[in-house]
Amino acid sequence: QVQLVESGGGLVQPGGSLRLSCAASGSIFRSDFSIWSMGWYRQAPGKQRELVATVTDRGSLNYADSVKGRFTISRDNAKTTVYLQMNSLKPEDSAVYYCNVFRLGTADYWGQGTQVTVSS
Repeated sequence: QVQLVESGGGLVQPGGSLRLSCAASGSIFRSDFSIWSMGWYRQAPGKQRELVATVTDRGSLNYADSVKGRFTISRDNAKTTVYLQMNSLKPEDSAVYYCNVFRLGTADYWGQGTQVTVSS
């Protein structure tokens, strides 16, 4: 049984900050969470789901061009949690943000999403 629970979304003004969290639970993560890669994706109404950021099992980081310099992905293996720190938020960042935990060619899991709205 696997569960990914996102939290930290909400309504913020342009230029504000939010930190999203994704807590992973399940027996498959208990042995060694560090072998899993993690990512954040987002989907706005009428648009395709897009990659925001990933951090691999080796610690490599990848960001969408639209968020470079503003967002930071990090992980805490002891807490089986991945974070997304979002700074200098823009209205175009508004979307449902989804957590993804995966091993390439083996398995991947998704959370149900958390809403982020950037508006005055």
